Amino acid sequence: MPDHVLLANPRGFCAGVDRAIAIVEAALSRFGAPIYVRHEVVHNRFVVDNLKAQGAVFIEDLADVPDGATLVFSAHGVPRSVREAAEARGLKVFDATCPLVTKVHKEVVKLRREGFEIVMIGHKGHPEVEGTMGQAADGMFLVETPDDVAGLAVADPERLAYVTQTTLSVDDAARVVEALRARFPNIVGPRKDDICYATQNRQDAVKRLAAQCDVVIGVGPPTGPTSTRLREVAAGLRRPAYMVDNADQLDPAWLAGKACIGVTAGASAPEVLVDGVIARLKALGAADVRTQDGIEEKVSFPLPKGLG
Repeated sequence: MPDHVLLANPRGFCAGVDRAIAIVEAALSRFGAPIYVRHEVVHNRFVVDNLKAQGAVFIEDLADVPDGATLVFSAHGVPRSVREAAEARGLKVFDATCPLVTKVHKEVVKLRREGFEIVMIGHKGHPEVEGTMGQAADGMFLVETPDDVAGLAVADPERLAYVTQTTLSVDDAARVVEALRARFPNIVGPRKDDICYATQNRQDAVKRLAAQCDVVIGVGPPTGPTSTRLREVAAGLRRPAYMVDNADQLDPAWLAGKACIGVTAGASAPEVLVDGVIARLKALGAADVRTQDGIEEKVSFPLPKGLG
């Protein structure tokens, strides 16, 4: 059984997730239940269930929102068509889109206005990708891997730009950008990397964790994008890595013969779930729990007008 546990720093909630949850809770407090939320506000069942218990109703189709209701857009952002439909119905809307995602949306609108076609690097079907692609009526392409770049058929290689999903693996995104630049030498990229500070910080922390520990346990949904990227980063450094939604999913067999257990958490995983995993590891024999040195994140985002 393990001797000690090393906690990643930073880990867990980022400023965008904090803000999104606070918006739903503030709307519930100010206007009362129910408050409708388009899509799960963040990718975490524990968080979503807690908000449901307070009176939040999660929907995918605006047709499920009654006239006169209050609606919150999730942290992942929405296509322009959804925003316009909500405005046309006169719904009271509070936008919980992460400001770093909104920045990418504004980049897309500006680039299309200037006549650029845009390649988005991201995962098909992810709500953030759907929201960003939905900022333009046409002229956008989605690629996930370097191999996808070969199949792009653009109108003018000299008027081409790219943006990225904010929660990608930093290393994976860099490989796709390298392929884009090799095929389209004059492609325009963002002045600052679209991958958010929190995603980068958590992946860097896991790299340090994997160098010091025998196995890495990530807290968060196994299918969640930020959680999955953390597991992939650790696995890429040849460390066994597993994701758990909560302490009950921790398999003692993963720990057999492992002296140091690294623990991290995706950006949508609350610290209470990490605490549960730590308690389980202590019950299995870990006597020492330490937190690695790391970056202190001081970013915070204000609530929308009417909720602050």
